[in-house]
Amino acid sequence: MIRVIAIALAFVALTLVLLPFQLIGLAFDLRLQRSIPHLYHRMLCALIGVRIREVGLRTADSPALILSNHASWLDICVISALGPVVFVAKSEVAGWPLLGWLAKLQRTIFINRQARHQTGAATREIAGRLLGGDAVVLFAEGTSSDGIRVLPFRSSLVGAVHHALGSSAHHTHVTVQPMSLAYVSLSGVPLGRALRERVAWYGDADLIPHLARVLASGAVDVTVSWGEAVAYDMSADRKAIARDAEQSVRRMTAAALRNAPAAPAPASGRLRPLPAQA
Repeated sequence: MIRVIAIALAFVALTLVLLPFQLIGLAFDLRLQRSIPHLYHRMLCALIGVRIREVGLRTADSPALILSNHASWLDICVISALGPVVFVAKSEVAGWPLLGWLAKLQRTIFINRQARHQTGAATREIAGRLLGGDAVVLFAEGTSSDGIRVLPFRSSLVGAVHHALGSSAHHTHVTVQPMSLAYVSLSGVPLGRALRERVAWYGDADLIPHLARVLASGAVDVTVSWGEAVAYDMSADRKAIARDAEQSVRRMTAAALRNAPAAPAPASGRLRPLPAQA
């Protein structure tokens, strides 16, 4: 309990120190609005004890859409600690106490997954962020899992690739890169199925008790694997993009959990046009 209280107090102090800078960055559209969340989450990972191991390279291309699996609220801290990104989250997150507020400060894109008629508006917003220079992270499963399975990737929001290209006179391609998150150990103990719920946050698990357990547990080791980055043009099929990314993330996640990480190809941004979408 002492550890949890100490981390909570440090979290409050860190938030209060960096908050004014983020508000200034948002108010004047400065680069601060991207760099402050990156710094903030790097320091949060250090406070919590999250140790990140990267396999492969993140693409430096822009615009870039990152398709990832999703296992825990910790994913946000881990991914943001690696570099400036913008997340796509379900609309309910915006109303969560504290976390919803922090998500808004990080310029999260909120979408209503239950309202299919709003998919077009959501993909247009994602496209706008891509064209504005943000790397956008989409948890393509549409929900969180136990971190062992990779659920089928949904393709609807991948249509942001087409919206971005259709809205830009300067960009002819959007780079899509798969990314895998695999939590491999907790306090030095391998995270098998029996301990998986200690880190993975899914199903009906309550957030606050889960958060407190993670803070009390000690070091968390996570492997982040980057797959091959592919630049797609208007001929790309969003369903094929999602399917290829899903297969890549499933392979990399399984390899990381076996403690024998795959070696994804360096982020090349090479072109691979796909058949036109039906």
